[in-house]
Amino acid sequence: MLMGSFFKRSGDKDKPREWQYYKSVPFTRLWSLYAAVFCLFAITGFFGDMLNLGHIPYVVVILNAVCSGFTALMYVHIGTRLRRRFFIYATLLQIPLWLGFSVTVSFLISHFHLQPVSTPSGIRFAGVVMLLLVIVSYSLFIRFLRGEGQESFRIRNELELAHGIQTTLVPPISLRTTQFELYGRSDPSDKVGGDLVDAVLLDDGSTVAYLADVAGHGLQAGILMGMVKTAARTSLLDACSTEPSTVLPSLMERLNRVLPDVKEPQMYATFAGFLLNPDGNVFYALAAHPPILHYHLQANEQCLKQISTEEFPLGLLPVTDFSSEVVNMASGDLLIAVTDGILEVCNQTEEEFGLDRLEDIVAHHSMDSLQTMADVILNAARSFGKQTDIRRFC
Repeated sequence: MLMGSFFKRSGDKDKPREWQYYKSVPFTRLWSLYAAVFCLFAITGFFGDMLNLGHIPYVVVILNAVCSGFTALMYVHIGTRLRRRFFIYATLLQIPLWLGFSVTVSFLISHFHLQPVSTPSGIRFAGVVMLLLVIVSYSLFIRFLRGEGQESFRIRNELELAHGIQTTLVPPISLRTTQFELYGRSDPSDKVGGDLVDAVLLDDGSTVAYLADVAGHGLQAGILMGMVKTAARTSLLDACSTEPSTVLPSLMERLNRVLPDVKEPQMYATFAGFLLNPDGNVFYALAAHPPILHYHLQANEQCLKQISTEEFPLGLLPVTDFSSEVVNMASGDLLIAVTDGILEVCNQTEEEFGLDRLEDIVAHHSMDSLQTMADVILNAARSFGKQTDIRRFC
C-alpha cells in the first residue's frame, strides 16, 4: 500500500503589498483617481475662504486650492507608486511648501494690490466652486471604480477559466494495481496554483506516481505546472524499456534540463516520485523534498521510519546525478510523503506542525482508507494553523 500527502504553504513574504500592486498599474487606469483626489482636496482652499467670511481675494483662494490639491496628489502618488518611507519626506516637505505659499501670497497682495472681497460675493463664489468640485470628484471616483470593477471582472473570468483548465490537468487520482493502492487530489488555496499530482501506468504493468510542487502560485505557477506534466508524461513514454532503477532519475534529469528554458530564473519545482513494480518493489526519488514516512508493522508493533535524500530542486541548477533508492515494503505498509508546507504550518504561538504530529496521525489512522487518512491529515493541518496552498497525494 502506498500513501502520500503533500502540502505547501506560501510565506508572508510572498504576499504583495498594496503599493507593489498599484506600482504595476498603468497611469491610464489611475489618472481618474488622481484627478478625483485633486478636486476633492482642492475644496479645502475654498472652505478656508468661507471660514474667513469670503474676504480672501479670488486669486489667493484659487492658489490655496491648487496647492491643497497637489499636496493630496503627492500623498496619493506615494501610496500608489513609491515606498512608505516617502510619506515621512512628504510630511517634512509641508513646512517649506506652506512657508513658500505664505511668501507668495504676501507678494501677490502687495505687488498687485489685491483687495478683500465682499462677504456675499466671496461666500457665493466659494460655495459654487465647492459644489462643482464635489460633483466632479464624485464623477471621477465613479469612473475609476467602474474601470477597476471591469478589470477585476476580467481577471476573475480568466481565473475561472484557468481553474477549469487546472482541474482538467490535475484530476483526482484513485488507482488500484495488483500490489498497490493510490489516492490523490489537488486542493489549491487559490484558483490556480503549481500543484501537480499524477500517476502513469506503464506498458510493463508498473506505475509511476509523482508530485511536482512548482514554487509560487497563481497563473505563472499554473502554466509551469502544465508544462511539467506534459514533459513528465512525454518522458515516461519509453520508461518501460529502461531499468527500473533508472526510470525516476531519468525523468528528473529530463525535467531539470527542460524547465530552465520555460520558466523565470527564480522558479523551480520540488519532486517526489515513486516507481511501483508489479513484483512489489518500490523505487523512490526526491528532489528538495522533506523526508518520506514509511509505516510498517514489526513484531506486531507500529514502526515509522523517515526516509530522505539530499537533492537539488528541479530547474534550478544544471545537475545530472539524480538517483533512486529501493524501499522494502510488506502488505499493509504505507509511504507518506509531505511537502514542507504542512510541516511548517504555525499556530498562534509560532509553533510548527512538524513531523511528530504527522507521525501521530498516521499511527492512529493506519487502518483507515487512504482517502480518510488524507482528510484527517488535511483537517489537522487546517485546524492547527492557516494554510495558503495545499496539495495531497495518496
